[in-house]
Amino acid sequence: MMNLTAKQLNFYKKILIATFLGISSGMPYFVFYQTLPALFRESGMQLSTIAAFGLVSIPYTLKFAWAPLVDRYTIPLFGHRRGWMFLMQILLIFIIAILGLFNPVSNIPIFVVLSFLMIFFSATQDIVIDAYRRELLDDDELGTGNAWFVNAWRFSTLIPGSLAFIMADIIAWKYVFPIISFFMLIGLFTTLFIHENSVPQKSTGNLSNAIIEPFKEYFNRFNIKHGLLLLIFLMLYKLGDSMATALSTPFYLDIGFSKTVLGTVAKVAALWSSIAGAFIAGMIMRKISLNKSLWLFGFFQLFTILGFAWLASINSPTKTDLFIVISLEYLGVGMGTVAIISFMFKMSSKAFAASQIALFTAVTAIPRTFINATTGYIIENVGYTDFFLICTACAIPGMLLLLFIAPWKE
Repeated sequence: MMNLTAKQLNFYKKILIATFLGISSGMPYFVFYQTLPALFRESGMQLSTIAAFGLVSIPYTLKFAWAPLVDRYTIPLFGHRRGWMFLMQILLIFIIAILGLFNPVSNIPIFVVLSFLMIFFSATQDIVIDAYRRELLDDDELGTGNAWFVNAWRFSTLIPGSLAFIMADIIAWKYVFPIISFFMLIGLFTTLFIHENSVPQKSTGNLSNAIIEPFKEYFNRFNIKHGLLLLIFLMLYKLGDSMATALSTPFYLDIGFSKTVLGTVAKVAALWSSIAGAFIAGMIMRKISLNKSLWLFGFFQLFTILGFAWLASINSPTKTDLFIVISLEYLGVGMGTVAIISFMFKMSSKAFAASQIALFTAVTAIPRTFINATTGYIIENVGYTDFFLICTACAIPGMLLLLFIAPWKE
């Protein structure tokens, strides 16, 4: 039997924590972006309305605004980071459990309010989990730790994006959502048993300084021009595949696949490939620089969008066609996600982890929140095939910015 050193055991413990927290982070995200669209479409809601409903996810984009408060204040329970995580997880369990009690067509205002609260609690949980993970992992552990976190985040889609669809073919939605919420206990129990690792924030004086100083430090480190260019790059790097997958659930339903096929073939394809993509990214990034990784993975995720255009253009696509197209797309998604997260962590300061990482992840959420809200309108006017060609074109600007922020030779 292999004898592990204390350092190795501590490393594996960190990876396990990152994995369980990844599941907790992914669950509410996939409830909003996969489970709810299926419920809405089945209820007869138009694609343009479903896409516009994505604007409710605006807290993912604005979370940097209250991240300094999370850095500064402590919930009087379990410690600085753990207290916030525990509170958000309790609230998320409750919100998810009651979503299925209402008819979306006749109760849109209720869904807007409940979904907004779920996204707000989810965004706040993400602020804390990202900061905790930055403090937990040493610099040489970031690549592996982020790969496991991303894989667990993706793995969580099996519940709201696979199990939920299969159950919805058998039982009513009002029973499906409480079952989904039960799996949030994974994150809750993790929070209860982990140790507090919060790094004390630099002295910031009053509340105004506490909010301003994290962003001041960032722009002082990179200067205004380069700092803004980096933020624009974060917004554009995954724009194409973000748009392409925005209405993937209604797309699969509209080209003739059942919810059971979505819960089996589609979700298995997306899961295995995104997990494989993250592991492949981790291995490649140990051999080549982060800059080269951003180039390679970016081109791969750009070209795989064309698979969706092909799928939309053929008559009666088979399950095999669906499996291949989704597998290639999410292989690129998995690789690109690990690279961009590692890039964000490299850009951040441990002293202001919550605030700066929240800013970076919020910027990457801008396309998902605002641009994706137009996807339903675009599809209804040009059709699915041309829409996916537009998505491919939208991936090009982010690649061009690599010339300035991540040159191939560096």
